[in-house]
Amino acid sequence: MIQVVFTFISILLLQQATAQTKAEKIDHLISALHNDGAFNSNVLVAEKGKIVYEHSFGVANVKTGEKLTKASVFELASVTKQFTAMAIVLLEKQHKLSYDDPISKYLPELAAYKGITIKNLLVHTSGLPDYMELLQEANDKNDFATNATILKAFQKQQPKVLFDPGEKWEYSNTGYVFLASIIEKVSKKTYGDYLKAAIFDPLGMQHTQVYRRRFQPGKISNLTEGHVYSDSLKSLVFPDDLGKRHYVVYLDGVVGDGMVHTTASDLLVWDTALYTDKLVNAKDKELIFNSYTTKEEPTGYGFGWSISNDPVYGKSASHSGGWGGYITYIGRYLDQEYTIILLQNQSTKATVIPSRQIRNILHGTDVKVDLPLLEKMAGKYKTAKGSEKVVLLESGKLYIQMNPEVKLELIPVSGYKFIVDGFAPDVFFEFVMENGKVVKYINTQPEQQVTIEAIKI
Repeated sequence: MIQVVFTFISILLLQQATAQTKAEKIDHLISALHNDGAFNSNVLVAEKGKIVYEHSFGVANVKTGEKLTKASVFELASVTKQFTAMAIVLLEKQHKLSYDDPISKYLPELAAYKGITIKNLLVHTSGLPDYMELLQEANDKNDFATNATILKAFQKQQPKVLFDPGEKWEYSNTGYVFLASIIEKVSKKTYGDYLKAAIFDPLGMQHTQVYRRRFQPGKISNLTEGHVYSDSLKSLVFPDDLGKRHYVVYLDGVVGDGMVHTTASDLLVWDTALYTDKLVNAKDKELIFNSYTTKEEPTGYGFGWSISNDPVYGKSASHSGGWGGYITYIGRYLDQEYTIILLQNQSTKATVIPSRQIRNILHGTDVKVDLPLLEKMAGKYKTAKGSEKVVLLESGKLYIQMNPEVKLELIPVSGYKFIVDGFAPDVFFEFVMENGKVVKYINTQPEQQVTIEAIKI
């Protein structure tokens, strides 16, 4: 499944009264998004395992008009990867594999890929190319692809690695497909059966399972449909409506990088369990929730989680997913034990996942900056190396101009400090005032130890 790196659109009306509760602020934000056609989703926000806000917005199926409810089941797409990673951790704890084992020990079809370990797959440092591009050329799409199809294609074609193992970081759906195949080989169970026995049942996640609706159809109560927008039909449709050869349909037999289905409430059960030793201990969690490094730099990725250490928001573990009309997100702010769960089943150009805005509300950084001050911040800036950047003010919001086509919103976290919406790891702009005028900004990306100053011109 494809990890989605969202370019979020902030539409929170800053004139909300400070007396509003967090739940009221979140509801104001989400309701506005839904009314604008940008949000069709189940939302669950919690603090220390207690629900702060939970609501359903929109429909489970546009054809039947069935509404979303708290019981609605969504496909998680790449949010599945954290469960795949946990399964590997549990097998390692049982001494059935080692993180340092070469993948060819379990998958002899991959004997040509020397030096790639299970850990490389977990943290996306294997260098393996994406299987989706490979299968577009290698297979007849009249049938479903499975993990075995992908293994066979790599064995036959032996596409070159993008880089040597551990040299760089590049997000890899291929790696998590191969991890699922290793889980099956070692556990002697199907991927779905092992996750059920080792994770879902022990935690009481009663509405969670690995499901392939086209490859092995069955009956699931409250199952939502994923919707994509068809430019030709000018309407929301199911991926199946676009033909059997559509890649979402063709790849329905593949597991590991996606295909876990669940509810928002079951994800909260999962989140809560990760603060305990029900599945793994503190030593294991140090491995899971640690940002690994390559020869080049920190990756910002652990075992199935994106990891951030932020001076404002503390340590967080999160993941997003997008597949077949589903757009999903779970964010865990580990220092405060805040949790944000967003499960959406419509993907259009207008779609918004407001994870950062909700985060700001939870942390009390949903800040209002008066228009006269924003006007002083807008303008052209030049770095010591001569690079120029433009800060725009449009409709009461600041934006950083990335290129002629792309601008990203600057969301205030204090009176003079802003976070760039849509970047990970987080990027900040802090404006410096002297004698009532903005004279420069300081641009920082703390996780990458980047600091750049630019003078206003």
